[in-house]
Amino acid sequence: QEHLVESGGGLVQAGDSLRLSCATSATIFSINAMAWYRQAPGKERELVAHIGTDGSTNYVGSVKGRFTISRDNAKNTVYLQMNSLKPEDTAVYYCNAIRWFSNGARAMNSWGTGTLVTVSS
Repeated sequence: QEHLVESGGGLVQAGDSLRLSCATSATIFSINAMAWYRQAPGKERELVAHIGTDGSTNYVGSVKGRFTISRDNAKNTVYLQMNSLKPEDTAVYYCNAIRWFSNGARAMNSWGTGTLVTVSS
């Protein structure tokens, strides 16, 4: 079974920065777009950002201009640089491979344990 291992979360104050990392296997990483999701307490998991194998990126509106997704193909790792953090960014952050189908985008693998980001005001 392929694994996704997220790290880098923590407790920070509003306005601070964090960089999340997600390590996975070459099997997953090399042929897929990769994405970061987050799930806030009491809410559904949402897609935050994704990056294609060609490096193209896309972001949900609430993080545009503050978050940057990147990938290191040599390390099979995807990153999420989060700047100007806000309390509403508090969530467990997950990564996964992502593909698009006729009925929308779908995460392709079992979820990892995620990494908790808590932003205090």
